[in-house]
Amino acid sequence: MADNQTVRRAGSVTRTAEIDAGLRAHMNKVYGLMSVAMIVTGLVSYLVGSDLNAAMNGQETRFLSYEMINTLFFTSPMRYVVLFAPLAMVLLFGTAVKRMSQAGAQGFFFAFAALMGLSISSIFAVYTGYSIAQTFFVTSIAFASLSLYGYTTKKDISAWGSFLIMGVFGLIIAMIVNLFLQSAAIEFAISALGVLIFAGLTAYDTQKIKTQYLQVRNHPDGEAIAAKMAIQGALKLYLDFINLFLFLLRFMGNRN
Repeated sequence: MADNQTVRRAGSVTRTAEIDAGLRAHMNKVYGLMSVAMIVTGLVSYLVGSDLNAAMNGQETRFLSYEMINTLFFTSPMRYVVLFAPLAMVLLFGTAVKRMSQAGAQGFFFAFAALMGLSISSIFAVYTGYSIAQTFFVTSIAFASLSLYGYTTKKDISAWGSFLIMGVFGLIIAMIVNLFLQSAAIEFAISALGVLIFAGLTAYDTQKIKTQYLQVRNHPDGEAIAAKMAIQGALKLYLDFINLFLFLLRFMGNRN
């Protein structure tokens, strides 16, 4: 009897260790993909933003011609493509990833990251480089802390999801309305709510990624499903980071 109990306990410990190892590998992949996407976004944003800033100050550009900058940001309908293409890709990603191979979904994600870098590159023409770097550092610390909380907490925070998603839609509506009102008070409220909402989403999405992996790991096609889920999870955390950074930049950024 004692031997049987010992075997059961040993088997339980082994299964738990396997789950922990698989979960760690899955989360490492999620954070790895997200980090690569952040590097792509940062490089594109910096290179294009530096040229945009130089062109607006009548200085020589290094990578893009004045004509290209005008086409992308000022005089051509292409500026709407630059602005809205990342949103369109996010909306398509959920359905497209199901039909793509793992390599195709990963390529789609990195292409999206490059477009996002192009879309937000104007921050280098609006804010000083020091304040952008400072805000990025603060965002990194906040994101890491919030994501760690979502990963380690024993509390079920899935109930946050509906409120946070409703908050995102409310935020979008408020931003559209304020395009016409141009109210500084509303702008401040939007920025504050944006920081709170995407801080909450960082913890919520991290726990959801963890929970979804545990649900599919024993599925016959669990490995293939988890591989695509890692890309989807990386996209969610990437968006949480980018939005948290942009809303914090409204508070911490010093304008040129």
